[in-house]
Amino acid sequence: MADAAACAGRVTRLRELMEERGYDAVILRNNPDLRWLTGAERVFDDEVAHTAFITADGQWLHTDSRYANTFLERLGSDTAWAIDEQVVQPAAWAAARALETRSRVVAVEDTCDLAFFDAFGEECAHASIACMTPRLHGDICDLRMVKDAEEVKLMRHAQKITDAAFEHICGFIKVGMTEQQIRVELENYMLSHGADALSFGTIIAAGPNGANPHAQPGEYVVKKGDMIVMDYGAGYHDYHSDMTRTVCMGEPSEEQRRVYDIVRQAHEACAAAAKPGCIGADIHNLACKVIADAGYGDYFKHGLGHGVGIEIHENPNFGRRWEREVPEGSVVTIEPGIYLPGNFGVRLEDFGIMTAEGYVPFTESTHDLVCIDC
Repeated sequence: MADAAACAGRVTRLRELMEERGYDAVILRNNPDLRWLTGAERVFDDEVAHTAFITADGQWLHTDSRYANTFLERLGSDTAWAIDEQVVQPAAWAAARALETRSRVVAVEDTCDLAFFDAFGEECAHASIACMTPRLHGDICDLRMVKDAEEVKLMRHAQKITDAAFEHICGFIKVGMTEQQIRVELENYMLSHGADALSFGTIIAAGPNGANPHAQPGEYVVKKGDMIVMDYGAGYHDYHSDMTRTVCMGEPSEEQRRVYDIVRQAHEACAAAAKPGCIGADIHNLACKVIADAGYGDYFKHGLGHGVGIEIHENPNFGRRWEREVPEGSVVTIEPGIYLPGNFGVRLEDFGIMTAEGYVPFTESTHDLVCIDC
């Protein structure tokens, strides 16, 4: 059942934005935004099948028969949402709500496709509705940056499953297994121990494949001396976890140990420096400096971290282009890496929340290099 109080708070935040901007209504069709506002878990899939129309004192949700009953079950009989499954095109339905509520300034989130936006304008013109349609530009994504207690609870739960999966997989991996075999075991463990989805396609990258940050697991056979990069996460009630650990098959070489230690130093320096109000690019640049000062500056080129929530990549982030403040209450990853082409790679990733005291990881798995007995 959706947390009604949490969702009411989210709708209130949207209405405050509407009042500030002078919007009579807002139309939303982006599934992550709708999941956030309604709190209806495990309803939304890959289809753009729902339309919300929100005013200062009303909230309507248009869907179809495939989802309507599930919404009612998830939201409860006393929900503030008016669920409507009438068989009508979404743009025509939204225009009817604009007429019904006498809304003259109706903002549309820019995640809406152009076909819907154009159709809404045509339906308004056909019904002789004088309506301005300003675009929201990522405003809902920005509202979603600051997590409430319900969201934090779900992500902490997802991470507990993810941490347990790491302990399990470290006892499972053997020389002679393929990356794909490890992936199947890791994902199966999460799905059979509380996860109801995967956060994303699991990355298992062994040996030289570890030098490719987003390598896809394949038929590479794990050998003694390989480093294995494992980037994965559990989904729980539509919220995500995200974690990377790098393990070594047997004792690491001197270079492997040195590179791992540099990555760990970069990670922990950034976690200590991350405070609410910091500029995301500054934290990214700190990681770059630690790695460059150690002589590996050419081998770390991706962003340091990203927001996590209903989507696996959200605002804000610790990236070279995020020149904005990272707010208290946001959930962000820290994931520096060093990637040596043709040789091996190392990445160490936690995700956690920005609190008044600083960055607090949800991840509990060790930062020590785990060496698998061969």
